[in-house]
Amino acid sequence: MTSPTTTTRRRARTGARPPRRPLGTIGLAIGLAAVALFAGIRILTPEDRGDALSDAVQDFVTLSASVVIESLPFVFLGIVLSIAVQLWLPPDFLMRRLPANGFLRRAVISLLGILLPVCECGNVPLARGLLQRGLTVGESMTFLLAAPILNPVTIITTYQAFGWQDGILVWRIVGGFVIANLVGWVFSRHPDPTSLLTPAFQAACAREHADASATPRRGARMFVEETSAMLPALFVGSAIAGFIQVAVSRDILITLGQNPVLSVFALMLLAFVVALCSNVDAFFVLAFGSTFMPGAIVAFLVFGPMVDVKMLALMRTTFTTRTLVQLTAIVALASAALGLAVNLAA
Repeated sequence: MTSPTTTTRRRARTGARPPRRPLGTIGLAIGLAAVALFAGIRILTPEDRGDALSDAVQDFVTLSASVVIESLPFVFLGIVLSIAVQLWLPPDFLMRRLPANGFLRRAVISLLGILLPVCECGNVPLARGLLQRGLTVGESMTFLLAAPILNPVTIITTYQAFGWQDGILVWRIVGGFVIANLVGWVFSRHPDPTSLLTPAFQAACAREHADASATPRRGARMFVEETSAMLPALFVGSAIAGFIQVAVSRDILITLGQNPVLSVFALMLLAFVVALCSNVDAFFVLAFGSTFMPGAIVAFLVFGPMVDVKMLALMRTTFTTRTLVQLTAIVALASAALGLAVNLAA
């Protein structure tokens, strides 16, 4: 029997490499197959046998599919904007126009969401493109966390849901801005920012820097690569969100609604679980307005667009697991502190 060492030496001498399919392609194929399977089960199951699927399984399929359907257009929009930024935005365009001072620079970057009304799902590929165009890791995180809350669509829908009631709209805008800049400042102090990025994304950056041509072929290749990275993460995150929503009873959360402390953490947990788009989450939480205190609603509206199961899966394509654990801890503590302060003042 040929030993692994001998095989490795032969490959080294001949220059041959074992055939390997890219992980992104495999993940994309699995994700699409899973969606097709769920859709096929739902379509082909006869009406008189609809009860064959348990209510829990039906709820899981429905909730997971709804998250995918809600997020998919924004993911594709974000990918298209990301490619446009990388292909046609001059390398120094942003750098020359941003302030030199770090705090002012991140403050301006956090307001870019006003010009790019994309929800959090689409902001991940867009942030990847901005990273490749020269933004630092801390600056890209500031944009990534602030943009879903500060974009005009989110502001308008939040106003339509709550108006000026209990200052929820103001606290959401101010809280999102402050927390995003806090996270950006913390990670800007990291001695080795490159170590915060996944090896796969670092390799993608190196390839894009080596090929600076703005050609249709390069754009198509970038679209395939970004789609292969984003869609499997979206499918996995949506499936996790659907499973948790089926497994965790909302009645338990509602019973905690009137406690000024527990209500904050209960709605933060709900925001993490349901993984709603920031453009519509205000209408969802409006149903809890008579049950939960204002601080809990503010914490929901700030924490959810920044960190939920779907967003973590998408961000994992760019940032390491350790980085995301640290980011989640900072955002969760800051969001909880904001919600508790609002409840105290109410």
